[in-house]
Amino acid sequence: MTTYLQGVTVVVTTSRGTGFADQTAQLPEVLDWFRHMREADPVSWDEHYGAYHVFRYADIEKVLSDPVTFSSDLTGLIPKQEEIELFSRGNFVRMDPPKHTKMRRLVSKAFTPRVVAELAPRIAGITNRLLDDVAGQGEFDLVQALAYPLPVTVIAELIGVPADDRDRFRRWADGLLDAQVPDTVIPDEKMMQQAGARFRDMIDYLLAHIRDRRAHPADDLTNALIQAEVDGEKLTDEEIVGFLGVLLIAGHITTTTLLTNTVLCLDEHPLAAAALRGDPGRIPAALEEVLRYRSPFPRLARLTTTDTTVAQRLVPAGKVLMLWLASGNRDGAQFVEPDAFHIDRSPNPHLSFGHGIHFCIGAPLARLEGRIAMEILLRRTTDLRVADGVQTYDPRIMTGAKYLPLRTLWT
Repeated sequence: MTTYLQGVTVVVTTSRGTGFADQTAQLPEVLDWFRHMREADPVSWDEHYGAYHVFRYADIEKVLSDPVTFSSDLTGLIPKQEEIELFSRGNFVRMDPPKHTKMRRLVSKAFTPRVVAELAPRIAGITNRLLDDVAGQGEFDLVQALAYPLPVTVIAELIGVPADDRDRFRRWADGLLDAQVPDTVIPDEKMMQQAGARFRDMIDYLLAHIRDRRAHPADDLTNALIQAEVDGEKLTDEEIVGFLGVLLIAGHITTTTLLTNTVLCLDEHPLAAAALRGDPGRIPAALEEVLRYRSPFPRLARLTTTDTTVAQRLVPAGKVLMLWLASGNRDGAQFVEPDAFHIDRSPNPHLSFGHGIHFCIGAPLARLEGRIAMEILLRRTTDLRVADGVQTYDPRIMTGAKYLPLRTLWT
């Protein structure tokens, strides 16, 4: 039996024909689909889904390099919804230049290499404290013990919200990631209302935090955004909400999935795990390979602003392109042995942090958190084995584990 995907619905092809399966897709099925589509239909119009799927590395890189022809702003296609509209005011991920350039510049100073490097001692301290809480246990959940609380504590401290509220933050993230995969690229009004309901608590929480910070200034990113100006005007509370929401959610999900995916990869490749224990200096390159091999965010969307061509295929103006980063990262035209896991792969120009003007602003922080956490985890244990009961996200939305039990031997 061969399994592919069409749009975002699993299609199971058997000798008896093709039928749609309702179950959540699994990573091997998605990777099979990518492989098939790169060869058979690399820029594929999906009538049911309402978008063009793009699968090859070179085509994805071209689209991400041209924000004039391929816009990040899809708000004009989406039904109006109060909470989503409010959140979008400061969501620079969905903005085009020149507004994107100005808004992104406001937070870029918080993620410069120097500023991020200064966080290293704090990241190490949090990691050791979290591992102290489970040290000696024969089995523990990596997500609950380390992969989630480490990055969410760091980003919460940067923003100035209490890290003790992290269970609340996780409910917000899980609500977004566990949402049902839509049948079409443009949601209807019912779906928008459901999405807005998932945003409501986060918006209320962040608005209260911003107003408190206006009354009680502190040395954190929220206060910096309150004081910042764009074209001579201060940001409104509603604009700051979008900034903080993106940073709080995306700022921890990337590292959480990077850590779980790293452990999953090392469990599948024990020789690689032994190599990293013997030489921790190889961990940074190994993390880049994990990002390529198990891409956390599998896709990005762009909207054509004019008639154009992608891979010699005409794409009319006003059409959505679904760029499958995870497919580009497995493209044999770009990577030697793309389906093999090589911890020393070089060069490794994967697309997991995006490309072009929207390259992930938090990439330096995610890399630092991943390196320090894996160095300490491997140093404090002599053996890590994935136990039964792993729970993963739908790989069409996110590649990573939401529950990762480990059997552990400690040093």
